[in-house]
Amino acid sequence: MIHILAKITAQPQAAAAVRDALVELVGHSRKEVGCVSYALYQRGDDPAQFQTVEEWRDAAAADAHMTTPHIAAALATAGPLLAAPPEIVRFGKLI
Repeated sequence: MIHILAKITAQPQAAAAVRDALVELVGHSRKEVGCVSYALYQRGDDPAQFQTVEEWRDAAAADAHMTTPHIAAALATAGPLLAAPPEIVRFGKLI
């Protein structure tokens, strides 16, 4: 099992547009083979901050996710609206 945490920071004026792109991404990602769960969060005190919490069956499924057309579309739409590159961290479940 692989867990991925992705912190996404939008430019403040673009938070709504980034949110919309991320919501669409989540819908597609949840349908992927190998996706166990995929959640999106938005900070209440800073609406330009988003966090995904993803669980994938294995590293191969997580790697395949990064090559999908919906990842490319989300990056094309939201990429120019971000304040910083996404911070993506993978964790393996120990217990």
